[in-house]
Amino acid sequence: MTAPVTVGWMPHLHEQPVRRIALVGPDGSGKTTQAHRLAGELAAAGLPAAYRRNAGGRRWFGRLAARLGRADADDLLGRCPMLAVESALRWLAIVRTLLRRTFTGEIAVMDRYAVCQYASLRARSAAPAAERRARLAYGLFPAPDVTFLLAVDPLVAQRRIDARGYDHETVEYLSASTAAYRSLPEFDGFVVIDGNGTPDEVAVAIRAALPASVVPEPRRRARIRTTVLAGGPLLAGAAALGYQLAESF
Repeated sequence: MTAPVTVGWMPHLHEQPVRRIALVGPDGSGKTTQAHRLAGELAAAGLPAAYRRNAGGRRWFGRLAARLGRADADDLLGRCPMLAVESALRWLAIVRTLLRRTFTGEIAVMDRYAVCQYASLRARSAAPAAERRARLAYGLFPAPDVTFLLAVDPLVAQRRIDARGYDHETVEYLSASTAAYRSLPEFDGFVVIDGNGTPDEVAVAIRAALPASVVPEPRRRARIRTTVLAGGPLLAGAAALGYQLAESF
């Protein structure tokens, strides 16, 4: 069995192995910055950690929409079709992340996870049936060992998004997204981090809340899990998402 590795700046002793870490929250909350940073710090401490982005493609479609003279991704594809495409693309991204993690035994520091899709559906007022289908498909995935919710004031988030210079979100939508995350049944299991501070301040808060005992997974066991994950459950999830796509058009 692989021995736990204790990282010096992680203060809490914790027996539960930490192999999947997810950073979630509204756009502009700092997920990508902090996930990159945490993965880098874990790797620098000698752990096999890697940053993994579970994107849904909305930003790419938003850029395409701008080039075609449309307002945003919803204007390009339609609200319901875009949500279905986003659900499918994020599902595939998570499959790729988990297959990599189970094969290599790495500690996956994930930028977004399944709950981000549930929150997106709620914030964009999707029909309850759409979330039920998404949960059926995404429910095949294991829950992260730690989920950090970066909570940020909508006005702060909007300023950060505008500073990027390639997209925009309204304060109304960012407020709805914040409310959506807090309304999820998974919310009680989140570690809520104040994301309003500087990147350094947020990083310190994340490190302080992260368990100290991190256990890379043996590769032999990982390959067995890869085989299991790549079978029938993937087909079931793909079928649920395919149905959601069909219902959207």
